[in-house]
Amino acid sequence: MPLIQAIEFVAVMVSAIYGILLASRKGMDFVGLFCVAFAVAFGGGSLRDLFLDRHPLFWIANGHYVICVFGLSLVGAVIPRVLHRLERYLPIPDAMGMSLFTVLGTSYALEYESPLFIASIIGVITGTFGGVIADIICNEVPSLFKPATTFYATCSFAGSWSFLTLHWLGQSETVCMFVGATITFAFRLLAMAFNWRLPAAQISSEPTKD
Repeated sequence: MPLIQAIEFVAVMVSAIYGILLASRKGMDFVGLFCVAFAVAFGGGSLRDLFLDRHPLFWIANGHYVICVFGLSLVGAVIPRVLHRLERYLPIPDAMGMSLFTVLGTSYALEYESPLFIASIIGVITGTFGGVIADIICNEVPSLFKPATTFYATCSFAGSWSFLTLHWLGQSETVCMFVGATITFAFRLLAMAFNWRLPAAQISSEPTKD
């Protein structure tokens, strides 16, 4: 299995696990677990493929991805007590899925000859928008847009530019992906551990006086 396909498969699986744990926290049944897992695992990558005009979408071209996500969701629905115990580890599959999808999105954007800044944005979208869609399904304001959320897209952006910098320096794709994913993953976990966040842009709601 080529490196990029192996990374993509792992990214799908860990993202699906995050989605299953997120849906379990909301008390959803099997259908809910599968829908949220599907959104997290395939949402960002589907947007990437649409923006880059890649056909068919990656999860359609690799139908076994969907079967595996379906199977994970079924297992999660059958053993809800195990999911409850694993909820404390929710940030780990979240950060791992984001980091892997970020470097995948960046790599595919370069393959389609996107400008560097556009490639970084495609990487961020691939890494984060599955979670955005999942939050919407869960009737939550997406974490990406909450002012109280610790660094999220910022971690993905940093990892994407790490990938691009190494690629510009002539490093192999393996090195670029490993370093980019590691920086994204570590940055995200550190941001959550130390509550790093961007300041909110706030406009005073007090009425002006004449």
